[in-house]
Amino acid sequence: MTVSCGCRSSTVHDATQGADVPLAVLYPAQGAEKLAHFGPYSLAVATDAPPADGVYPLVVVSHGHSGTPWAYRELAKHLVLNGFVVALPAHTGNTRLDNNLAGTAANLANRPRHLSLTIDAVLADPLLKAHVATNGVAIIGHSIGGYTALAAAGGEAWSGPYERKASHALPEPVPVTPDARIRALVLLNPATFWFIAGSLRPVNLPILMRTGEKDEITPIEHANKIIEGVGDPSLIEHKDIPGAGHFAFMSKFPPEMTRPNFKPSQDPEGFDREAIQPEFFADVTAFLKRTMFAAAP
Repeated sequence: MTVSCGCRSSTVHDATQGADVPLAVLYPAQGAEKLAHFGPYSLAVATDAPPADGVYPLVVVSHGHSGTPWAYRELAKHLVLNGFVVALPAHTGNTRLDNNLAGTAANLANRPRHLSLTIDAVLADPLLKAHVATNGVAIIGHSIGGYTALAAAGGEAWSGPYERKASHALPEPVPVTPDARIRALVLLNPATFWFIAGSLRPVNLPILMRTGEKDEITPIEHANKIIEGVGDPSLIEHKDIPGAGHFAFMSKFPPEMTRPNFKPSQDPEGFDREAIQPEFFADVTAFLKRTMFAAAP
């Protein structure tokens, strides 16, 4: 039987934020794929198709600032076709369509909670719950999505004057409840502005980290903070990609969005993000299979 990429769309209510979080879940399915459109992005999926037989580990993707989970659609589908369920929440208040909470302490608290609510929703989905492994989840986070993943996994974040819009404000801890279901992280050019000395020590799980040599938004110092700060740095697999910029790990944007004044669509001169994707996808898949499949029921 040929496995296709199923897709279910819904919303998850965040009572603390008082907002709905858009959620798409891609999963191994039985059914014909048809090209579907998600805003300006398109992907061939089998909408609401029956799940393929089996139980699959869950991966949740946390997108970057003012972003969308559909910017990682090709990686997500690749993982589905290799035996994962992939959840794509849009962090309400920090998306391309709704960015009113960008740069606030509330956003730092909301984002990790969205991940836990997403996990809850997928595990309760009447169509999917029998096909989702319940013994652990992996998080893929890009940029501030890397912060989100680390905070949800136990990193102790702090907000400062910028987030609270008060120049003399003292740092305050970000209220995040760590999610013990998280068993592995994939961090892509992660942002670590909000972690101080010692605050990443509680993070003690396997991490695959990829950074871009020419990333000017979250340069290598951010990755170094993780390597030097987590509980067991030997669990980190890190590679710095020559010539890559901050957006190198995102899917190529549609032609109408690819322009010089839209930075996520641009790469440093001489770098081709599509050229690195086969190896990048293979690295992520192999890491997740090593860390997630071993204990899947």
